[in-house]
Amino acid sequence: MNNLQDDMLVEAYVKAKELSLSEDFIMLLHQELEQRNLQHKLDSHFAAPTI
Repeated sequence: MNNLQDDMLVEAYVKAKELSLSEDFIMLLHQELEQRNLQHKLDSHFAAPTI
């Protein structure tokens, strides 16, 4: 995972959620996001749309 750039990690996590991939895989990606303190980057992907 260390070779994966931050933006690619975020993109991989978002895509894994969209495709409903294995929960174990999603958890692994999420743990790496937490270790890198990147949870804030997910906010823009999962924020509720404004009307």
